[in-house]
Amino acid sequence: MQRLVCLGLSHRTAPVELRERIGALGLGAEQCPAVVEQAVLQTCYRVELYAWLVSGVDDARDELLRALVGAHGVDRDLLIDHLYVHAGEDVARHLSRVASGLDSLVLGEAEILGQVGDAFEAGKAAGTVGPALSLLFRTAISSGRRARAETAIGANPATASSMALALAEGALGSLREKRALVVGAGRIGLQTLKAFSGRGIAQTAVANRTRERAVEVADRFGATVYGLEELEVALAWADVAVTATGSEAPVLGADTVAAAMSCREQRPLVLVDLAVPADVERAAGMVSGVSLFDVDDLRAGLDGAMTSRLREVPNVEAIVEDEVATFRRRYQALEVEPLLSALRRQAEMIREQELDRTLRDLGDVDPATAERIEHLSRTLVKKLLHEPTVRLRERAGAGDADDVADAVRELFGLTAPNDP
Repeated sequence: MQRLVCLGLSHRTAPVELRERIGALGLGAEQCPAVVEQAVLQTCYRVELYAWLVSGVDDARDELLRALVGAHGVDRDLLIDHLYVHAGEDVARHLSRVASGLDSLVLGEAEILGQVGDAFEAGKAAGTVGPALSLLFRTAISSGRRARAETAIGANPATASSMALALAEGALGSLREKRALVVGAGRIGLQTLKAFSGRGIAQTAVANRTRERAVEVADRFGATVYGLEELEVALAWADVAVTATGSEAPVLGADTVAAAMSCREQRPLVLVDLAVPADVERAAGMVSGVSLFDVDDLRAGLDGAMTSRLREVPNVEAIVEDEVATFRRRYQALEVEPLLSALRRQAEMIREQELDRTLRDLGDVDPATAERIEHLSRTLVKKLLHEPTVRLRERAGAGDADDVADAVRELFGLTAPNDP
């Protein structure tokens, strides 16, 4: 099982600029000869590479590190300082915890389950996901679905965007008839616009570095468009502004905020900065009439909403462990699948040979009879192989794969996969 590995960077271990730089982890994996299967899970807060390696790799971490360093030109020591690595069944445990919302910025958030599913589908579409990673991702998705169905880990939905609105409501009261600005048209920006649309907010606007992207997003929500160079005007218009760009430097300076406030006729302004690193200069919060909230405030504001979810964590962890135990059995059973395929191929070859011989011996046989004879031969082979197949998988799941596989090869005259 040590052939299964995960390398990752997340909001817990690495700054956003490094996560963005390594956002194409899969490119490095494709250049690594040791990788048989691979998939990439990438969100605003994490980028993770899942890989299944060829057998006999002594140091999977070192193999993949070499590939990643070469592919992205990242300093090896810098990558090691921020990278986390899982191997074996710990990979299934980690991804199952991720899919269940246990490793998210907002505990129990639901969107990550869909993102895990998207990563799985993308890997299948690219042809880089095979039996091992399919089993891994199905286990994680099952964990996430069970966690939400069997526990209250997802009760009182709280995403970063919904909590941003909660902070704004705490400062302004009802957001109905208010005007809201979203700075950044990425995933979190879209989430925030969706959240705004469900709160009866009178008018919305989008500001983005790329105006074409801002127009595309604004059209979906009936929002006004601003460029980043127009932020002073946009802030003078808005009652609440939520920022969520991927910029490495602040996009909202204190001077811009102060200039916008001078045009607002004493109307308060709420700024909610969801970006890491920050989009808004801290000094902007000192401008009269401005309430500035950042990711730390977001975490603090979640404490109350998270209390009930925290009580569910042991129940979710139990689900994860149950799914990992099932994964372990099924993964061990995967080891005998090549042998079962060889056994079926041998049986099919014998069936076809004997069927041809029988039909020749019978001479002129009408098509309907020939078809019934062929059906009989297929049914016999299928039923004869059914019980050995079930038993072999069961024994493999119990950890006896090697001994049973050797016995089956000897009994049926099959060669091992690595035999000449």
